Amino acid sequence: MTAHIIDGKSIALSVRQGLEPRVEALKTKGIIPGLTVVVVGDDPASAIYVRNKERASQKLGMNGTVLRLPESTTQQELLDIVRKLNADGSIHGILVQLPLPAHIDGQEILRAIDPDKDVDGFHAMNAGRLLNGERGFVACTPKGVMRLLETTGVDLNGKNAVVVGRSNIVGKPMALLLLQKNCTVTIAHSRTKNLADVTRAADILVVAVGRAGMITGDMVKPGAIVMDVGINRVDGKVMGDVDFESAKEVASYITPVPGGVGAMTIAMLMENTVEAAENYAGK
Repeated sequence: MTAHIIDGKSIALSVRQGLEPRVEALKTKGIIPGLTVVVVGDDPASAIYVRNKERASQKLGMNGTVLRLPESTTQQELLDIVRKLNADGSIHGILVQLPLPAHIDGQEILRAIDPDKDVDGFHAMNAGRLLNGERGFVACTPKGVMRLLETTGVDLNGKNAVVVGRSNIVGKPMALLLLQKNCTVTIAHSRTKNLADVTRAADILVVAVGRAGMITGDMVKPGAIVMDVGINRVDGKVMGDVDFESAKEVASYITPVPGGVGAMTIAMLMENTVEAAENYAGK
């Protein structure tokens, strides 16, 4: 068996095309969806992500801006900027790019963002809404993974799902989203014993740990759907957390890196921003 490769780029393009009429409808009401990305310092990986987000918003005809701040920016200065953006009616989405410099408390910054403008879905209120099954902004990467799973046409009801990774950004919200689809969910992490036994029990395997090639084909259940969230740079090449070549010979569906989940993350950010603008228009 060779897995069907899920083309995240083409699915993300379809999502963005679906957003175009929504953006145009907002413009007829005098509203241009506004997204401001705040970057502190010059982390090279962050620079690539930010550039892609800026381009995506501009292609949609949105007001996408990047506010670049020096590494020396203090926590209070950043808090003041976030509060100004909260008060700006032309800005519907605020994203503070992580990681932040060590001298800044990232959690305090995230808590300062208006939950209704928290298009990254990291605010504690939006995380709580997800936990309670209420409407709110969902973290873009897990949301993108769920959208990719939908394209397979596989009924998730009752499936065993394993999420490798327990971060607030991917692992935890991913587990909650799968639980909402009636999966039986296991979260594996660095302290998990006999990891291969756990992953081999998964009908749906989502890997988000930041270790290149950590999950190999012999750790995958035959016929499983494998979603690789990892993005690692090894000898100048971009690689996922899954050893693609061996895993694709076992799985039924698999996402490549690049060209899989990463493209969907930005598409979901655009979708969240448009939704934030629509919510603003409805008030």
